[in-house]
Amino acid sequence: MIIRIWAGQVMAGHIEEFCALLTSRVIPELRRTDGCLGGELMQSVTDDGRRVLVVSRWRDEAALRGYAGPMWRIRPVWSEGELRYLAHPPEVTHFTPIPTA
Repeated sequence: MIIRIWAGQVMAGHIEEFCALLTSRVIPELRRTDGCLGGELMQSVTDDGRRVLVVSRWRDEAALRGYAGPMWRIRPVWSEGELRYLAHPPEVTHFTPIPTA
């Protein structure tokens, strides 16, 4: 499993509208993508709550490549409509879970 974290800084005054877009359209679409094992939206409790994360879990690298393309390790996925809410382009990072006892 690979955990993908998409992070964006939302422009002042747009956080509610942007989060509504993500929860109504983006997260459900993400969950229907082959190989996606789930995803959730998070909002920071600092920075005036303007930083958001989409944390998604993926079956494997092939699933992520199918979703984000061959540059999945560095390429954030977004729609053109989302960019108008963001202070700068989003970033992505990836993690693999470490089993605990």
